[in-house]
Amino acid sequence: MPLYDLAHARAGDKGDTLSICVIAYDRADYALIGEQATPERVAAHFGDDVKGAVRRYDLPRLGAYNFVLEQALAGGVSKALTLDTHGKAKSGTLLAMTVEVPQDHPAAARNAEDRRAEDTSSK
Repeated sequence: MPLYDLAHARAGDKGDTLSICVIAYDRADYALIGEQATPERVAAHFGDDVKGAVRRYDLPRLGAYNFVLEQALAGGVSKALTLDTHGKAKSGTLLAMTVEVPQDHPAAARNAEDRRAEDTSSK
């Protein structure tokens, strides 16, 4: 399932550094997100868009993870030739990353309920 089914994000940028905070909707999903949204996996998800290190700061009391991505904005907002290098646009990219949810996890049940509700509302 896409990460956006489990969390929302806030982002910011400073120069060529991007910060994305991923916040779980439900505290029950916090550990699952942490297991799968590792710095290595986030770096791989962004691919060549991130040229520097990816660090993660765990914020368990907030149910959030803050990712700091170095050299992630093509030189920074005022230097880049791309259309939109602001951090806000990149948070959606991270939330599109897929995570595997075990069948016995509460998120799997919520997702199944949401799909059933969509199926009945479209009939």
